[in-house]
Amino acid sequence: MTDTLWLPALAIVILLGISAFFSGSETALTAASRARIHHRARKGDRRAQMVRNLGDKKQTLLGALLLGNNLVNILSASLATNVLVAMFGEAGVALTTLAMTLLVLIFAEVLPKTIAILHPDRTAMIVAPVVRRIVWVLAPPVVAIEWLVHGILRALGIEEHSAHNPKAHEEELRGAIELHRGEHPDTHVERHMLRSVLELGEVEVMDVMTHRSRIASVDGGLPTSEIIDQVLNSPYTRIPIWREEPDNVVGVLHVKALLRAVRNSDKAPSRVDLQEIAVEPWFIPDTTTLWDQLQAFRTRREHFALVIDEYGTLMGVVTLEDILEEIVGDIADETDISVPGVRLQPDGSVTVAGSVTIRDLNRQFDWALPDKKVTTIAGLILYEAQLIPDAGQTFEFFGFRFQILRRAGNRISAVRIRPPNSVARAAAGALSSTQNHHTQR
Repeated sequence: MTDTLWLPALAIVILLGISAFFSGSETALTAASRARIHHRARKGDRRAQMVRNLGDKKQTLLGALLLGNNLVNILSASLATNVLVAMFGEAGVALTTLAMTLLVLIFAEVLPKTIAILHPDRTAMIVAPVVRRIVWVLAPPVVAIEWLVHGILRALGIEEHSAHNPKAHEEELRGAIELHRGEHPDTHVERHMLRSVLELGEVEVMDVMTHRSRIASVDGGLPTSEIIDQVLNSPYTRIPIWREEPDNVVGVLHVKALLRAVRNSDKAPSRVDLQEIAVEPWFIPDTTTLWDQLQAFRTRREHFALVIDEYGTLMGVVTLEDILEEIVGDIADETDISVPGVRLQPDGSVTVAGSVTIRDLNRQFDWALPDKKVTTIAGLILYEAQLIPDAGQTFEFFGFRFQILRRAGNRISAVRIRPPNSVARAAAGALSSTQNHHTQR
């Protein structure tokens, strides 16, 4: 009798190997990086293309692998029961349960899945050709099973494709960005740049514009010679021209256009018609998102726009550089005007001008202060405290301690921020100071 049992035993070993293949394939194909596989597929890697195609039909793929895995596991358990019952009688049932549980768990589940999870991309591309054929063979029963499962889900009122929407993909991407961490000093900057790109559709131009109080503009009613002097003495290349009142902007004068007109004119510079060389002002609503404005800049091939509110009042100016700075951080050049902003103290606290934006602080120190309802740190304190604080007063919000250092009128001009201990240690590794500024181009 014993001599006739080697064949079922060999079949059990083969079936366990097939089960291991199904388990490892399932793990590898679901754990493989979609981004890396997509990149390789675009480069012409045929196996990567197979993996990508299998991933596009994930329900069918999983259905085929699970069906095949269950078939071989049940068959191997049945054969083992026959063998052990023949050898040990009724006790063989208990022995089969124990032995097959250990064998399936170790050799058909844990071991192949561990190997697959350690090298998911490579394993997925190795098994893809075989799995593709298995999916094709098992397609009919898998389709029938999917139809039955869909019917059960509909009966239970469960939405089948709730995870396959743009918002879910964006959340997945945001999560991947937050996991982008490491010891390299550039990692912190890279994470914030990637995060900022995704937030362009949420931030409005009013959050990054140069406020009207800091706009360099000229009165178009002044003598031409005086206007030319003001334009040439300004550090900016684009200057709004207004008449009668600063809100009534009638044109934008580019310094290069002015110099070109002066050089080509056979008249005295004071007789150059500035209105003729000035371009028509471009007004945009203050609620325009940075993403929309970036696309508008590209379409119009312009770098400068005037921001107005719903009543047509001039609020400020926004440039292409302002939007780029939201992604890469401050871009300093010879025309920038330094503005005191943030200074890291030896004790881990941070002294901040009230006009510094919350977004800049979050980017600089990897904080998570809310910036949906207010823009500046002074605005956050006023919103949360519901009062105009005096110098020396202290508040605690979101785990941070805010001490008012100075107040000018009703405006908070300087604040000391003490972050939670864990945040303070992280901030200690950041730059000792930063500049918060916007540029007019």
